[in-house]
Amino acid sequence: LPKRLAQRLCEHWLPDRPVRQLDEPVLRQAAQLLGAFPLVASGTEGYRTAEVTLGGVDTAEVSSSTMESKRVPGLHFVGEVLDVTGWLGGYNFQWAWASGHAAGGVV
Repeated sequence: LPKRLAQRLCEHWLPDRPVRQLDEPVLRQAAQLLGAFPLVASGTEGYRTAEVTLGGVDTAEVSSSTMESKRVPGLHFVGEVLDVTGWLGGYNFQWAWASGHAAGGVV
């Protein structure tokens, strides 16, 4: 997280002491709060800063439910390493989180 945002969140959600001194219940509560924190996009920068990428691991070679390689058992691919193209505006983040969640559920 950006430093200023982390400091502001800590002011409201965490005791004023080093993280290494926080117990597990406090850390779990902070993780739950961060996971549920609403983020609302306020706009875009338009085509001036737009980016496009193509290529990567063929999705036909990866299980859609576990993100595991069909050729190499135990090897998982997530995010932009896969050949998935979408609109700009955070979709690559959503794909990274969703594919990471799918792969992480295997553990």
